[in-house]
Amino acid sequence: MNLIGSKTIETERLILKASKMAEQKRLWEILMIPEVNKWYLTSAKKHAHNPEHWTWETQEKFYKYKVDSADNNDVFVWSVFLKAEYTNSSHEEVIGQVSAQENGEDITIRDVGWFIDPIYQGKGYATEAAKAMIDYMFKKVEVNKISSGAVKDNIASCKTFEKLGFIKIGEIIKESPYTFYDGILTFSKYGLTREDYYNENKKVQ
Repeated sequence: MNLIGSKTIETERLILKASKMAEQKRLWEILMIPEVNKWYLTSAKKHAHNPEHWTWETQEKFYKYKVDSADNNDVFVWSVFLKAEYTNSSHEEVIGQVSAQENGEDITIRDVGWFIDPIYQGKGYATEAAKAMIDYMFKKVEVNKISSGAVKDNIASCKTFEKLGFIKIGEIIKESPYTFYDGILTFSKYGLTREDYYNENKKVQ
């Protein structure tokens, strides 16, 4: 396994970059959108009903801490930028984030996740960004497996896993880990090994 950190990745429409402070406020704004944080944000539930905790003035120090470690070789988190030619402006726009976090004690197994600004959803950007990240994790970092999942009701994310060749390995019912969502949720669990990933890509070629 190669701990090489979050190198820049370019696709047809996107550029994935290691986190910088310049785009963090915009990512915070995206994450504060209810339809995004409903399925993504995990923080202590005691903060859920404390508006002061979620202001940028309070959150900024946490984002600075994240950026300070962004260049570490064992960190795999990217800000997702839409190339200028696909925006309504003359410059790149940050539209979300993708990440490949550790999943237990075995660092060769990763748990991937992503969020995209709702105004850019439905255009295939999440799939494009996730595919680029997964390709990087298997080919460059050489992880052995990605074991991840999504809430069953989060149909878009479940479809993205399936488009990327993941195998559904089961479901688990548990208390919601998400800050702004209380109650019991059903999670669809997905897995993809490096071997299966390469075999699937050979079929496409």
